[in-house]
Amino acid sequence: MAGKRSIFEEVGAEGPARSLAGGGLIDQRPKGARGAIRLWLVALFLMVAAMIVVGGLTRLTESGLSITEWKPVTGMVPPLSEADWTAEFDKYKATPQFALVNSQMTVEEFKSIFWWEWGHRQLGRAVGLVWALGFLWFLARGQIPTGWTGRLLAVGLLGGLQGGVGWLMVKSGLVGQMVSVASYMLAFHLGVAFVILGLLAWYAMLLGRSEAALMTARRGREAKLFSMSTGLMHFAFLQILLGALVAGIDAGLAFPTWPLMGDSFFPADAFYVPDGAGGSLPVWHAFFENPGLVQFMHRVSGYLLVIFGVIVWLRGRRSAHAQTRFAFHMVMAMLLAQAALGVATILTGVHLHVAITHQIGAVILWVLILRARHLAQYPVQGSIRKGTA
Repeated sequence: MAGKRSIFEEVGAEGPARSLAGGGLIDQRPKGARGAIRLWLVALFLMVAAMIVVGGLTRLTESGLSITEWKPVTGMVPPLSEADWTAEFDKYKATPQFALVNSQMTVEEFKSIFWWEWGHRQLGRAVGLVWALGFLWFLARGQIPTGWTGRLLAVGLLGGLQGGVGWLMVKSGLVGQMVSVASYMLAFHLGVAFVILGLLAWYAMLLGRSEAALMTARRGREAKLFSMSTGLMHFAFLQILLGALVAGIDAGLAFPTWPLMGDSFFPADAFYVPDGAGGSLPVWHAFFENPGLVQFMHRVSGYLLVIFGVIVWLRGRRSAHAQTRFAFHMVMAMLLAQAALGVATILTGVHLHVAITHQIGAVILWVLILRARHLAQYPVQGSIRKGTA
């Protein structure tokens, strides 16, 4: 029985070999569907990346709870009059965040946080529209190749899931004594975004060469390097989720020191979470709600990620293919830069510009890891004569 595949598994990995002469529909139209579908996926990739950045800014500016309703269609229209703004502000006044944190906020101050959340939701609607129009266009014209319809449809379904998860995340911050969204919901929301981003990047890479060229390139695959880079991809994804937990409870502000957390390596009271009645919640809550422990987990995971990244890089730099070697050099450089940005985020007290640069760095590192993984699986053959081997 064949083993389980990664969600970013390659095409043509198993099964009967296809005739290189025949190919699929996408290969029969080298100037049509293949290039157009790739451009469409790249456009979606850029939009999703922008949405991740705007989402990060929305969180950093504490704007995520400014819109208290989910109106996928009518919500496209922002308040257009003072009466509309007053009505929207009154809805926000009913939230715990306003009562406990922003009770002195004016309607003008409310507008500044409203626009961040509204812009984030608009980007989500735009992504969904671009996906739907593109998918239906290629489907109606019969330009989607065999085996790709499900893949492209899955991206859209994940986008729909993301919209629902986003609303559940917002809803989690509108109840009880919550003044921000639940950290685990934020992690789930960001995780789905990075899965979508990864799929778009991987599919765009696959469409960068013909199916015949991919099958030929796969004969020179570096199985060990591919396996190690797959592990690095999963490890980086875990670190992204931990980063979301940190952001969700503002854990980055808990210990603005490095390398120690205050005066010690391990934070004090790491497993204590107050229950609001003078007692403490069960220990498992600490892994999501104790700022010291959550930041500690993110730090240690970052250290281990860098160590494992160095091991993968040492293997990658021995690749027989120049482009593969360069791809792993880029991963290593970005991994070190991202670690430095993480430290800077802590030491600057989560300064807005530094923190958002750290999040952008996560997107860049994610894509670079996927690129290196792709080249380990589908190496580009160099030329000794041209010095590209």
